[in-house]
Amino acid sequence: EVQLVESGGGLVQAGGSLRLSCAASGFTFDDYNIGWFRRAPGKEREGVSCISTRAAVTYYAGSVKGRFTISSDNAKNTVYLQMNSLKPEDTAVYYCAAVNGTTSSCLLGYLDYRDVDYWGKGHLVTVSS
Repeated sequence: EVQLVESGGGLVQAGGSLRLSCAASGFTFDDYNIGWFRRAPGKEREGVSCISTRAAVTYYAGSVKGRFTISSDNAKNTVYLQMNSLKPEDTAVYYCAAVNGTTSSCLLGYLDYRDVDYWGKGHLVTVSS
């Protein structure tokens, strides 16, 4: 059974930090790029960040570049999203996603939800002002 289990979200004040974790199982981790999407109330889903350990490539949306850092521990099949200098506009449900490694998503400067094969259930991050 494929599982992507997010953890580490919660409530933080503006300017604070949180680290999200995504533990993957049930599929060949190295065949996929792992990304994070978010959906804020009343807004469209946004591809936030992605990592390809095979290609040594990371992607960040402009809205988080310089504040968020994605990393991977392949031995644990786990991807992390370190979020610093959080803003109220970062408030959203964050979803971990396994991005099909045969697509260009994550590798060529974009992250498309249509290239996602598996989704986590989502984890709420709330940033208070």
